[in-house]
This record gives sequence, structure tokens and C-alpha cells, in this order.
Amino acid sequence: MQVAVGIVQRSDGRVLLAERPAGKPWAGYWEFPGGKIEAGEDVRAALTRELHEELGIELDRGYPWITVDYVYPEKRVCLHFYRVLGWHGTPYGREGQRLSWEDPQAVAVQPLLPANEGILQALRLPAVYGITHAGYFGVTAFMPRLTAALERGLRLIQVREPEMGAESLNRFACDVVALAHRYGAQVLLNGDITLARSVGADGAHLPARQFMALTEPPACAFWSASCHDARELVRAAELHASFVVLSPVLPTASHPESPGLGWQVFEDLVRHYPLPVYALGGMKIELLDTAMRHGAHGVSLLRGIW
Repeated sequence: MQVAVGIVQRSDGRVLLAERPAGKPWAGYWEFPGGKIEAGEDVRAALTRELHEELGIELDRGYPWITVDYVYPEKRVCLHFYRVLGWHGTPYGREGQRLSWEDPQAVAVQPLLPANEGILQALRLPAVYGITHAGYFGVTAFMPRLTAALERGLRLIQVREPEMGAESLNRFACDVVALAHRYGAQVLLNGDITLARSVGADGAHLPARQFMALTEPPACAFWSASCHDARELVRAAELHASFVVLSPVLPTASHPESPGLGWQVFEDLVRHYPLPVYALGGMKIELLDTAMRHGAHGVSLLRGIW
């Protein structure tokens, strides 16, 4: 069964959950609103119809997000998630169902439909993923820039400093983790799970050459993957990465001669993909809306965030 699902999200980050009414399968369980895609409908059209029928609202601004296959005892469903960030009308339960605006970080209503529990983990990821650039600025000049970015709301950081020696990287990573954690931000260390643990990082970011060589998921609960093509995207999903970064999307300062994937190829690669995807390469904060319209969870920045 093909299903369109809406992550209806307010500006404060809370998302709308609905309780399945009596008389329906899994009555009493909470879920994101949506419903079956009818023959001849595309996902957006189906979601527009379902939001009107279930909640009495009209979709204004929605972005394709992730697609998840889930097998219930009675059926298999393919859930096409859209992030709904603009609508008009006031949501109410047109089918008598209870509604609740919930913080993805701490959902109070229970139980959730099993297929939706993993979605909350993905929703906890911020829209911007910053990559450190101390090798360019110098460590002394970079740390105030990191502080300023954290003050502006940066909450996910990758420590990637390929030119640093082991001792300097260890010290730098410890400083980044300590500062980021004071702001409630998470830090992933590029390429080294052991070092990530030793400096207190929240996880690791693995280059393609590293995760493609794995025969089983890495011993790391929270990890991301650098992908550049369909084959790498498939393998990252098979290994249960928390999210992926797909690059290069646009020309970059380091490789201005390369045109990058372009937005259409990016969209084609991430269509119906099960993991959140950050667009990397030539990104700016101003391109966040463009990235989301093409199926990205958010943008990853190396230069533009600092």
C-alpha cells in the first residue's frame, strides 16, 4: 500500500500527531496524518486531499522528505513523508480523532504506530550541518567563529581537519566538543570512531571509502555517511546510517571547474530514499529552501556557516 504522510510542523518545531479512532486498525495508536495514495495520484496530491479530509487544512508549503517501507502483520506499507511547513486553516479532527502538537525531542503521547517511531529520530536532526574549517582560518581564529555559529543556532557539527596531526586534532576535537555541548549541539568526528569516543563526540562521519568497505554496520549508534552516487547511497542505507551527505551539488571554491551534480540529479538520487539527506557543495544558508524543495533534509556547509 502506498501512503502519503504529512509531518505538519509549526515554527516552534512541534509536529502534529493524531490518534487513530475507534473502529480502525491500531485504534488508540498515535501517528502522523495521511492516507492511501489512490490510483493516478501523486504523493503531493494525495497528501493535499488527506490533510483536507482528516484535518480541515489546505497545504500551502510542503517538501518531499524520506520514504520508508514498513511491514505490519496484516500488510506492507510504503510511507512517503512530506514536511508540511505552511498551510491555512486550523487543524481539527474531522474524523473524531484526538490531535496533539508534540516536541520531536520528547513526545508525550503514547503509543506511537511502530512505523513512525524512527521518523522522530530523523526529525531531531537540524536543518544545517556545519563542517569545521580550522585548517583554513587557523584554530585561534576559528573558535570564535564556532561560538558565533552556535549562538546563531548551529546544532550539528562535523570535525573534519585532514591536515591536522594526531595530537593537534585530538586537542582541537576536545575543544569543539566541549564548546558545542555547552550549547546542546552534537558533534561527529570524521573518519575515526575510536577517536570520536575518546574525545566525547556524539558519533562519527564516515567517508565513502571507509563505509563502503564495511561488511556490517559500524559499532557506532549515531553516524553519517559521505555519498556521491546511487551505489553509495544504497550502501549507506543498508548499513543503517543515521543520515547521509550527498555531494557535490554545485561548484565549490575548491573545485570551481566541476559543475557538480546539479539540483535535478540530486532530486532524482534522493527520491524515495529512506534516510535524511544533507546537500553539500556550494551551499549557503539561503539555499536551504531550494535544497528542501529537491528532497533534502537540509544543507551541509564547510565555508558558508563560518
